Amino acid sequence: MQTYAALRIALSPSSTQSSLREAFDAPLQPVSFFPAGSEIYAQGEKAGAFYQVEFGAVRVYRLLADGRRQISAFHLAGETFGFEADTTHHFFAEAINATGVRVFRFATGADISSQLLPLALKGLTRAQEHLLVLGRQNAIERVAAFLVDMAERQGGLRQVELPMSRMDIGDYLGLTIETVSRVFTRLKDKGVIRLPSLRSIEIVKHDTLLIMSE
Repeated sequence: MQTYAALRIALSPSSTQSSLREAFDAPLQPVSFFPAGSEIYAQGEKAGAFYQVEFGAVRVYRLLADGRRQISAFHLAGETFGFEADTTHHFFAEAINATGVRVFRFATGADISSQLLPLALKGLTRAQEHLLVLGRQNAIERVAAFLVDMAERQGGLRQVELPMSRMDIGDYLGLTIETVSRVFTRLKDKGVIRLPSLRSIEIVKHDTLLIMSE
């Protein structure tokens, strides 16, 4: 299985922000603060803006007919979200922890197609990779792929911060919280990772984790 890094379109946070500033209304809006668990936008609300995480983290999810929650994406500092193919939000967006978000609104009459295309393609790439992860039968493969992705998105650091809970991870990977916890324990017992705290991991054997994710 290819990792997100192999498929990801190169689009740095700084270049994203500068290019979006040219296409959206000026002056730039201040950072909006969202406490942990607060809603940024809801499913069914009118769309028409992009959101960039300045600090903190965001989960994007949908509530299923039976009341279960399916998380489709996590967004970390520097990443942009909120892109929709039409004028309506099809998912909820919620702050995982204390989060600052900058809003980019469409400038009247602006041609932003060149800015939208890389964002749309990047979102599509992540969605396709997420489907590949969900298609895996083995829970260890799913969790390993998730941890590899989180490490890559945080610059390939050995110690990776996980702002989301084990339940969040389960709702993202299609696993129960008990299964996620068992896999973390198994990876720790095998010496692949260490668990310095509940919301961080240290990747001890990156190559082994990468093999497990394939």
